[in-house]
Amino acid sequence: MRYLLMLWCLFTATEVAAHRFAPSLLEVTQLSAETFSATWKTPIQTVSATPIEPRFPATCEPTSASPWVQEGTGMLMQTQYECAQGLVGETLTVSGLGENQSSALLRVNLTDGIFHQAVFTASEPEFTVPKEGSAGSVALDYTWLGAEHIWAGPDHLLFVMGLLLLVGWNRRLIYTVTAFTLGHSVTLAMVTLGLFDYPVSLVEFMIALSIYVLAVELARGEGGGALWRQPWWLAGAFGLLHGMGFAGALAETGLPQSNVPVALLFFNVGIELGQLAFIALLVVIAAAGVRVVGQRVTALRPLPVYVLGGLSAMWCIERGLETLA
Repeated sequence: MRYLLMLWCLFTATEVAAHRFAPSLLEVTQLSAETFSATWKTPIQTVSATPIEPRFPATCEPTSASPWVQEGTGMLMQTQYECAQGLVGETLTVSGLGENQSSALLRVNLTDGIFHQAVFTASEPEFTVPKEGSAGSVALDYTWLGAEHIWAGPDHLLFVMGLLLLVGWNRRLIYTVTAFTLGHSVTLAMVTLGLFDYPVSLVEFMIALSIYVLAVELARGEGGGALWRQPWWLAGAFGLLHGMGFAGALAETGLPQSNVPVALLFFNVGIELGQLAFIALLVVIAAAGVRVVGQRVTALRPLPVYVLGGLSAMWCIERGLETLA
């Protein structure tokens, strides 16, 4: 029981409501040769007292600013700048990313139709506005964004952990993870391209419910039912739900209109790389556990199932109340 409580505290301390820490967003729109409008949106909840703030080059002077307003789980402010030399060739910066273990998305719309998009990170908090964008930079930025999103979403990671517990480290894991990938790839693309819409709160509740169903099936043991024999149907069906969750995060940041297919593809690639890295981490931890305590590690197998069931039940209650509100 002591180890179960330790695991519970570890997971709940990270933030039980998944995806509350969406990346910050800086959108800059050129109004005239020297005038720019900047919209800055950043999450209300942070992990540090150090604020996340955008910084314009010294050649830009703010001329007006709106008060902060709340929008969803973030705070939004609009500022207008006069930049004597424009922004091409100038450097934009976002401070406080390292302290908050976060990232920020940049969108720059210039009057000549040129569109730039980049991701600020703690290691690369600066972006120099070029004359033209490149598909390569979009691919790298969205791969990073996708990987970051899956690692920032404990609900998705717990579902992946549950699949690993369900099928084990064997060939069936390939089929099961592939089915989950196909499921969330389909709805991620369809929602992002605007083919259909959905009630966000209901989908978030259904994602939590999918984890709870998986936990119940794990608790029943290998004789539980058809899901043990053909788990890819469960993974594919619930993957459709999780894809809508991924699409919600992508909607928060947006897509570069000149490179929509590239951004969508590599956001999904980033999700898969993050997912595979998490599976590899779990396998390494399990192997280390076997080496340290031997076959007695199998006695600890119920612990992650309890964590899975407990957290998913809490998410179901929390998100169910949000849906009804």
